[in-house]
Amino acid sequence: MTWRKSSRSNGAQNCVEIALAAGLVGVRDTKDRDGGTLVFRRRQWQDFIAGLRRG
Repeated sequence: MTWRKSSRSNGAQNCVEIALAAGLVGVRDTKDRDGGTLVFRRRQWQDFIAGLRRG
């Protein structure tokens, strides 16, 4: 998987990264990349992001 973080992070090391794979989205902390990964179905991830945008 290819991990990436937001271009808005400005090089900060305290953010999250995501990776896309076969209908799934992985999420991990850049401060502890080996500390575990949360995995969401893409629809769950889209709903989560939509909720953040709504506030």
